[in-house]
Amino acid sequence: MSIGHTLLGLLESGPRHGYDLKRAFDEQFGHDRPLHYGQVYSTMSRLLKNGLVVVDGIEAGDGPERKRYAITDAGITDVQQWLATPEKPEPYLQSTLYTKVVLALLTRRDAADVLDTQRSEHLRSMRVLTERKRRGDLADQLICDHALFHLEADLRWLELTAARLDKLREAVTR
Repeated sequence: MSIGHTLLGLLESGPRHGYDLKRAFDEQFGHDRPLHYGQVYSTMSRLLKNGLVVVDGIEAGDGPERKRYAITDAGITDVQQWLATPEKPEPYLQSTLYTKVVLALLTRRDAADVLDTQRSEHLRSMRVLTERKRRGDLADQLICDHALFHLEADLRWLELTAARLDKLREAVTR
């Protein structure tokens, strides 16, 4: 995810302080990985340097001065271009899980155990996501669906690989 583009997009609704941007980001996108304040302020500093935001005001407070940021026309154009650019699908051709299975076979360990352990972890994650989806709002339901679909695809791969372990063993240990 592009943190910079996301913060710029959040600024399109109006100027905000760094604290407000972090809170809005965490509410919308950071359920599992909230932003650190340092990440927000370093990103805003870079966006300011690149002319994508301006400081719209500075307020004195009990602590350090609070800068209010506003998006520039260049920032709006940048967000528009980012939104219009498709994300490259991740083909997972260098999968860590595949590497573990092959390495288990090469070292004469039980690759089926690797697959079974991973299957159990996927099923556990799916139960957690399904419960979160059941309790969540629409945004949470959609993000959980996305993750669940990926886990389901992984489970299909685990089953297919388990069915082909003997052939894979022959292919990699020749």
